[in-house]
Amino acid sequence: MRAKQKLEMIGMISLSSIATSAYTDLVRLLKDDALSGVEGRPTLKERGDKAYWYAARRVGTEMRFIYIGEDSEETRARIDRIEELRAMVKERQAERSRLIRILRAEGMTPTDRATGSILSAMAAAGTFRLGGTIVGTNAFRLYEGELGVRLPLGGMANTGDLDIAQFEKLSLALQDQVDPSLVETFATLKFDPLPALDQGRTWRWAQGGSGQLVEFLTPAFGNETIRDLPALGVNAQALNYLNFLIAEPIYAAAIYRSGVLVQVPRPERYAVHKLIIADRRRDGAGNLKSAKDREQAAFLIKAMAEDRPDDLTDAYATASDVGPRWREHIGNSLKRMPETKAIIDRLGT
Repeated sequence: MRAKQKLEMIGMISLSSIATSAYTDLVRLLKDDALSGVEGRPTLKERGDKAYWYAARRVGTEMRFIYIGEDSEETRARIDRIEELRAMVKERQAERSRLIRILRAEGMTPTDRATGSILSAMAAAGTFRLGGTIVGTNAFRLYEGELGVRLPLGGMANTGDLDIAQFEKLSLALQDQVDPSLVETFATLKFDPLPALDQGRTWRWAQGGSGQLVEFLTPAFGNETIRDLPALGVNAQALNYLNFLIAEPIYAAAIYRSGVLVQVPRPERYAVHKLIIADRRRDGAGNLKSAKDREQAAFLIKAMAEDRPDDLTDAYATASDVGPRWREHIGNSLKRMPETKAIIDRLGT
C-alpha cells in the first residue's frame, strides 16, 4: 500500500505528489544558491577526522575563508558545478518563485511574515550556513514538506518564539562568523536584547509590537550555564539532551517570498526529544508546554511509523541506549500516551 494511502487511513492528510515534488526541487535550488552565492575559490580543510569546505578570497592583504559546509558527495558535486551554478542565478530565482506559487496553490502552510522576515535576514547573515539549527515549534512547522503531511491547525503548531541551537565546539572550530553580525541584524529588525543575570551576555532578543522572541541555545553536558557561540557572535543557554536533537540536522525550506533555506533537526530525533522534554519540564508533566510536547511527538511518530519506521526506530533506540535517565523520561511520557506507546511497541517487534 502506498504511503499516501496509509497516512489517509490513519486520519492524516497527505500533500499531493505535485507539492512534494515541488518542495524537493525548492530545497535543491536553495542549496545551489547557498553555494553559488559564496565568493571565493573552494578550499578543503581537514580538522581531526573531518573535512570542511571553505571559499577562500583575498581581503586586503589577508585571506578570508568563508565556511561552505562539511565535506560530502553532495557538496563535492555542487562544487564541481560551481561556475555553472553562479551563471544561473536569475534562472533559479524565477524557478524558485514558480515553485513557491505551486506550493501555496497546493495548500502548503506558508511561513508567516514576521517569522519569514527574521529567517530571511538570519539566513542572509549566514546563521544556518554556519550550523545554526531551528528547534522548537518553528522547526515542527517546517516538517510539512519533509514528511509530505499537512500539519494540524491549532495549539501544537502555534508559537511566537524562534529558538536557534548550535554546537559550541562547532562554533569554535569553524573559524568563520556571520556577516553582518546578528546584533546588527536584530537592530535592523527592531529587536531589543533582553536583560540577563550575567551582565553583558545576551542570548534572547524580543521584537516590540510583534511579540516575536529569538533565543539561542547550545547543548549542555552537565551544568546548564550561558556559553559563547563565536560563529554566531552571541551567547547561548546550554541545555542537557539538546545534543541528541541537533545531531545530523537536515535542510528545510521556509515558504516565504522565493524560499528561505534553513536547518532543522531530523524529524525522528525531534519526536523522541519531545518525549524526553515533556517529562523534564519543571512544572510537572501536566502543564501546557508538556502537553504541547506530547502532541507534537505523537503527531510525528504517527506519521513516521507509516512512512519512515526505520528512522524512527533508530532514533528511539539511540536515545534509549544513552542511559537510564533518558529511558525514564521517555517511558514516563509514553505512559501518558497509550496510542503512541502502542506504535513504538509495534515497531520494536
